[in-house]
Amino acid sequence: MDKIITKTPVPDKELAELISKAGSIYKKNFDGNIWFGRCIFLSWYCDRGTCTFCFRSVQKHRIKHPEKARRSMYSILAEAMMIKGFGWRIEFLTGGYGIREDDELIRIVKLVSQILDEPIWVNLGEIGTSMLKSFKPYTQGIISSIETVNPTLHKKVCPDKPIEPFEDMMKESKPMGFKHGMTIIIGLGETRDDFKYLKIFLEKHNLDRITIYALRPVANTPFENGPDSLDVAWWIANTRIHFPKIEIIVGTAQYRIPEISLVLKAGANAITKLPASKMFNTQDGLEVEKQVKLANRNFVSRFSAKDVYKLADWDSMLNRADLSDEEKIQVKKVLDQYLSSMQKKAETLFSKK
Repeated sequence: MDKIITKTPVPDKELAELISKAGSIYKKNFDGNIWFGRCIFLSWYCDRGTCTFCFRSVQKHRIKHPEKARRSMYSILAEAMMIKGFGWRIEFLTGGYGIREDDELIRIVKLVSQILDEPIWVNLGEIGTSMLKSFKPYTQGIISSIETVNPTLHKKVCPDKPIEPFEDMMKESKPMGFKHGMTIIIGLGETRDDFKYLKIFLEKHNLDRITIYALRPVANTPFENGPDSLDVAWWIANTRIHFPKIEIIVGTAQYRIPEISLVLKAGANAITKLPASKMFNTQDGLEVEKQVKLANRNFVSRFSAKDVYKLADWDSMLNRADLSDEEKIQVKKVLDQYLSSMQKKAETLFSKK
């Protein structure tokens, strides 16, 4: 599996010039604020579970009771509260196919939106007309998990998740006022020549956002290594150059932290995919903040705090949601477990300074 990246990779002259050009374009179109985007996962199960790179494909056969492989609503809402309190932003609400009943999904989307006090993004597969209408009051954008736009490679790595239904969803939902985004993964076997497919796709659908993930290999899948950081930077820089105003979020990993300054210089707006709750108030959390500074960007999100309890009015945040008193108590219990752990880490982390 992948080795830990211990220092920021240095691009060669050609890539350095490309990154510099992309960085200049970024500065002309954005304010320099960088945030951490947190994905809220609803479950560890997927009804399809055949995408060859995904952890759900490995564990699907082990899950005899899918209803038990999903998170509690209390945990989901506590995570939404941390997103708001720590200055993170919701990347999207997501989960595998066949995870919950429609009414449950609609309520969760509504409650997360209420806690964050804004419409959210969702990534829930091919959403039908009825659900789109139900989501609309609480949702600003729909993400399509395309993964790779090379048609031959897509059939290989996502055999039961064709692209066409996502395209149909985009066409149907755009007149309804939804923004649109997509995800791709670098490291599935694509080549740089495949950028032409991405360019065509982005132009065709006029997307507002793209999330570019560096593949994180999962044991027992065909993939043993993630992509070189310089390859990831190449894809980001080219996307920024060809699409100056698109929002680019980059999915990295805890063992890839030193690449963060590189991908930000290449034109990214945000980072995602880090285990932020676990990293908060640790040396790795401080290193994330340092990497943002190295890129000369302003980090509006936090990965450390001496007093986590003072970062937000947690009760007021919870009171915005349409929850019963008993449900609020349960959410608060989960939130307190997270905050208590983070506060204990703060005592250790800041005592060393």
